[in-house]
Amino acid sequence: MHTALLTKASSSALPSLDLNIPPLRPYADASTPSVGSVRSFAKDEEIFGEGDRAAFVYKVLSGVVRTSKLLSDGRRQIDAFHLTGDIFGIEAGEEHRFCAEAVGDCMVILYRRTHLASSVGKDAQLVQDMTTGMMRSLVRAQNHMLLLGRKSAVEKIATFLLDMAERTADDDALDLPMSRTDIADHLGLTIETVSRSFTQLERQGIIELPSARHVVLANRAALERLNT
Repeated sequence: MHTALLTKASSSALPSLDLNIPPLRPYADASTPSVGSVRSFAKDEEIFGEGDRAAFVYKVLSGVVRTSKLLSDGRRQIDAFHLTGDIFGIEAGEEHRFCAEAVGDCMVILYRRTHLASSVGKDAQLVQDMTTGMMRSLVRAQNHMLLLGRKSAVEKIATFLLDMAERTADDDALDLPMSRTDIADHLGLTIETVSRSFTQLERQGIIELPSARHVVLANRAALERLNT
């Protein structure tokens, strides 16, 4: 059983922070050998561990990566899900503060930090990608902080679904790659509360659940109201 990480301070939702951030460029095979190397990871395989030397910065080529921290009482806090095109593993210090694992089978490109430093002034596009990745990480971290502290369980699920739809779906149907246990650990809820919240949204006609991981946003406007 997963214990809620934070007690809701208020049921009022807060608006998401947003910035006009340019999209990351698509992955190009031709550019890989000069600065990065590609690796494949199986489901639940560790990419790096908490406390490992932060020698690389990572970009998701396919699949989903979760970054998390194990708290002193044994609870796990997932701080982010990184999707295709996302950059992760950027650290100010020499060690990783979180661990990173593959949610399912995934491919990642590894950029050695020393090579990135030497690329400044030589590869403007790569520098822009890294800067954009850091900006996106900052915005998502700020949004996640507000979500944990100021939203009810149903509001958290609504915000999460809208975010995933924006990042992965071309329409109102999405297939969630992560388990409900992962969602619970990301939102600071118990898995039972996550399941009840999904059921509540389904009964209200706001979402449809053909299966546990396939979600249809039947009433996006109602979800948006829960997110504002």
